[in-house]
Amino acid sequence: MTIDALKDKIADYARDIRLNLGTVLTVEGAPDLSANQIAGIALASAYAAKNPTLISGIEAEFAETLSEAEREAAKSAASLMAMNNIYYRFVHLVSDKEYATLPARLRMNVIGKPGIPKVDFELYSLAVSAINGCGMCVDAHVHEVTKAGITKTGVQSAIRIAAVINAAAQALFIG
Repeated sequence: MTIDALKDKIADYARDIRLNLGTVLTVEGAPDLSANQIAGIALASAYAAKNPTLISGIEAEFAETLSEAEREAAKSAASLMAMNNIYYRFVHLVSDKEYATLPARLRMNVIGKPGIPKVDFELYSLAVSAINGCGMCVDAHVHEVTKAGITKTGVQSAIRIAAVINAAAQALFIG
């Protein structure tokens, strides 16, 4: 399934989502990101949005763009952030700030060795953290990607991709 086929599955009430889906997944529509970064962010975001149709479409669209390592990193980012975003959102939101001083005791080894450039893994994790609504994690990933040279426009592009992928999942779910 291509992006065009995916867009055809999105009903007319969500035509803006169809239009945005066609735009943000291009180098022109996601300034300051490479084609591979766009594809990896889209795939990690699709995994986070949990819509099988969307996942299948994004996987197919970028099958020749992404390496096996990039596909695995997108899965790792979505899975790891599913854990981290819950934990760190709790730490951030709970009134008792003593929780922030306690060790997390959660394994996160893939962050140190994601099998792809660390900045790309951080971009995937940033997008997933935005979808999952963890401000503490969003801040941490923005810090890492900007330290690695990603511009504010690149960060915005990653978040725009996550937002549109999440909206597409919602529109596909509603039908």
